[in-house]
Parts: sequence; structure tokens; C-alpha cells
Amino acid sequence: MGSDEGYTLGELVDRLGGDLSLPASSSKRVYRFTAIEMAGPQDLCFVSSPRYRSKLTDCKAAAVILRAGDTAHAPTDLTTIVVADPYVWYARAAMLFCPQPKSEGGIHPQAVVAPDAVIAAGVTIEAGAVIGPRARLGQGVWIGSGCVVDEDVVIGEESRLYPRVTIYPGCLIGSRVIIHAGVVIGSDGFGFARDGNVWIKIPQTGRVRIGDDCEIGANTTIDRGALEDTVIGAGCKLDNQIQVAHNVRIGEGCAIAACVGIAGSAVIGNHCQIGGGAGILGHLEIADHTIISAMSLVTRSITKPGFYTGVFPLMPNRDWEYAAAGLRRQVRLRAQSRLTLGASPSSDSGRGADSDHEATRYER
Repeated sequence: MGSDEGYTLGELVDRLGGDLSLPASSSKRVYRFTAIEMAGPQDLCFVSSPRYRSKLTDCKAAAVILRAGDTAHAPTDLTTIVVADPYVWYARAAMLFCPQPKSEGGIHPQAVVAPDAVIAAGVTIEAGAVIGPRARLGQGVWIGSGCVVDEDVVIGEESRLYPRVTIYPGCLIGSRVIIHAGVVIGSDGFGFARDGNVWIKIPQTGRVRIGDDCEIGANTTIDRGALEDTVIGAGCKLDNQIQVAHNVRIGEGCAIAACVGIAGSAVIGNHCQIGGGAGILGHLEIADHTIISAMSLVTRSITKPGFYTGVFPLMPNRDWEYAAAGLRRQVRLRAQSRLTLGASPSSDSGRGADSDHEATRYER
């Protein structure tokens, strides 16, 4: 990633903070970030993990962003910028080098826009896009080619839809939201009532509401609510190919990795992190600041924040059933043995925090 004009190191430090080790280097101009092994005299790189300290010896970058504890591993003639968190500093600097494109304004002649749609100033609508009746697009919105923004949809200012996004009727999208190609927002939730051998469709009359500053990855699907709305809180970041079912509520500032499946009416708290491929069953509640490992299956509500993992190594199903049953028996036996010996759960200091059964147990 780079910039045609670049920035001097002094300008970057003034904007983003940090301590420049060689003040005479403040006038050096840099044009891009690159990997530490490839960095040259006009490049920036960063070290956020101890495993890369050894690469500082031969680094040719204009400057390296690192923590104070890593400076001892850098040659004295290598310019460094010492910051609290190199990865966060890099993220903010990268936004300067590669800012999000702004809407150019204008409606392509091959776009279809309903006469009563409300289009603010500076909106871009590309070829093949369809804007439905009474839709409202805020200032600076960018609608990519082939998108469908159905009737009564509202999109806040500076939001961007990449090609072939579909937003069903009545959904509400906040400001500065990025929605990548192939996303479907507001499709019907999986709602059916069984009458003998026949499934009766239940109309899905809710909407989807997405807060400000969210990003939705490619081919993710977010179903509309059955009665109430499906809600994605402000600042959430969703990866590719995620399924969010009807009536799910996700709090603010959550990060959810690819291929996660969240079943209907689950409620996820604020600032949670969910690893790729994890599954969350319906009607559960997940506490604020909970972290769930990749490929975990959450079958009960989590009432206490923590780091949770629910993954067995792959094995034949019959063996897995025996292992799962044995693990549950072991938990009960340990609890019984502590009671027999008169020990309180908190007195077993060798168990580790993640095995505090009463403190971290799931709730039905």
C-alpha cells in the first residue's frame, strides 16, 4: 500500500504520535508500508511480535514502528518510531496512505432510480444498480454496479456498497458503512411451522438495522427479523460468508470472523470476538467482552466474560460421544471430591482460571 505524495516521518509522528529515535530523520519521506524483509529506504514497516525482532538487524526501511521493549534489538543507525501498539499505529497510518475512495457523484444512465427515491448530494450510482421507491441515500453514498436497494431502504452518509449487494425492503444502514460484494441484507429468516408433513411459511415482517461504521464482508447474509428487527451494533466488523439469522442482536464493536453461523434470536453483547467457523445456537445470550475460539459450538448462554473454546480433536463419532460423556463425568467427580475434602472451589489454585467450573459455566 502506498501514496504518490507520501509523508515525512515528522508528519506521521505529529499526526499519530510516537517517539522518533533519530530526530534528523524527520524529513525522510516515505510512500508505503511493506513487509520488513522487503522494505527499502522509502518504505515503512513495523514489528508487533517478538518473533520478528531478529529481522531488525538487516532491515533497510526508512523507519520501523515498534514497542520500547524491542529497541534493544535494532541497530543504532536504524530509525525507529516507538509507540504503545505498533499494529494499531500501522492501521491508522495505513488509512492515511490508502484512504477510502470518496463518492464522485453522479447517476449512470444505465442505473434505474425510482422517481420518489431521495438522493442526497454527491451520491454515486453505478451502471445496473436499482434504487427502489422511497429509498433514501445520504450524502456521499456510493452504490456499486448491479446493486439492488429496495423500497424504503435508508442508507446513511458516506456508506459504500460494492457490486451486487442486495438490500431488501425497509432495511436501515448507518453512516460510513462498508458492504462488500455479494452481501444480502434483509432476506427472509428461516421461519416455518410444521403442520404434519407440510412446512407453513411464517412471514418475516421485521427489518435489519445496521449501525454506523460497520463493515460487512463479501457474501455475508443477514436475515430480517420475524417480528422484531435484526440488529448489528455500531462499529461491528463482519468477515466474509457469515450467516446472521432472524432476530439476532449483535452489540457494538464486535469482530466476527469468516463462516460463523448465528442462529435465530441469539443476543451477542458489546465488544465480543468470535473466531472463524464458530456456531452459536438460537435464543442464547453472550456476555459483553466474550471471546469464542474458532470452530467452537456455543450451546448455552455465556453469562461471564472470558475466553471460551469448545473444540474436540477430530475422531470417529462413536469415540467422540464416549469422550464427551467422560469429560462431563470428570467435571462432576472433581466437584464431588472437593466437597468431600471440604475444599472450596476457589482453594484449588492448580486448576487454572478456565476450569473454574462455577465461575465460567454456561447457563441454560
